[in-house]
Amino acid sequence: MKNLKIDCFNPFFSHIYVETSVWNHPRTKAVLAKFPSAKIIKISHYKDVFCRARQSCVLQRHSQNLILAKKEGTLVYQGAKVCQSFGNEFFYYTSCMMNCIYDCEYCYLKLMYPSSNIVIFVNIEDIFAQLEQMLAVHPLYVCVSYDTDLLAMEQVMGYAKEWCRFAARQAGRLNIEIRTKCANQKYFQNQKYFMKRKPLSDVIYAFTLSPQEIIEAYEKYTPSFTQRIECAKEAVRMGFSVRLCFDPMIYVNGWQRCYGAMLDKIFQCMDMEKLVDVSVGTFRISQDYLKKMRRQEPDSAIAWFPYQNDQGVYHYPDRLMKQMECFLTERLEKYLPKEKIFLWKD
Repeated sequence: MKNLKIDCFNPFFSHIYVETSVWNHPRTKAVLAKFPSAKIIKISHYKDVFCRARQSCVLQRHSQNLILAKKEGTLVYQGAKVCQSFGNEFFYYTSCMMNCIYDCEYCYLKLMYPSSNIVIFVNIEDIFAQLEQMLAVHPLYVCVSYDTDLLAMEQVMGYAKEWCRFAARQAGRLNIEIRTKCANQKYFQNQKYFMKRKPLSDVIYAFTLSPQEIIEAYEKYTPSFTQRIECAKEAVRMGFSVRLCFDPMIYVNGWQRCYGAMLDKIFQCMDMEKLVDVSVGTFRISQDYLKKMRRQEPDSAIAWFPYQNDQGVYHYPDRLMKQMECFLTERLEKYLPKEKIFLWKD
């Protein structure tokens, strides 16, 4: 009996909260149809649940619920300084979902929101409308999967496919990035069929890669390194635009061995010449978020590392940061031209 473990948490998405403003929205009905056993609760506004007092984000991670809502106010944001623009002048991001089904220890989402429940904004057409107005003035580079992992939620909402449809109508004036740790090869097979066997070059699928040791220690619920790289390799083979993101690099004892072994496996199986580019960046976090992380994760090795504060952004000390990033870039330069390797401080 001493090894008996009882799980007292509800299953994921056992409850779905729905704003009255989107109660009859077609996407709301489509989501509810996929969870017939869920308890449906009507609410006035998503913040009544998402922002209520005395929530435990840590406990909610064991039993996340869905909140279906209407996105209002600002729909498109300028890219943050801690994110990479990849040389694009008009760099923006947008959020059609908030929070993620994965539970990475270092993720800023756990620090940005008062809840671990997942908010889905069903009125994505309003985001598209605002982007069309902006595209009439200048081209855009838009990251659409910063505040969630769209591909990991694709079976629930199908938003990655909707973004591809939208990009296909913009005559090359819109480039979007869909960042992911997902390893859903079936998505790419279905998407290629949908795009009449010619994937869009304007849609970049950015796979975040970490050594398996880092994944096991800090990236809970995510696919393994092998699953991710196999999915990325298949996407490249099928003609999709793929970016590999070694960002964030996490310091651990023996990090050279971990990251070196990871790169060896990538070089053995991936056609590097067909990649759009790669990004490299060590872990960094804002001053306010680090304070919250240390409160929420008092036993976290990542939270309590002696970082360097650079104008409100904490990162590894300059010498260590340069050593880690140079380690990766120098090896990547054997397979890629320098102009295809982006560092976050660039």
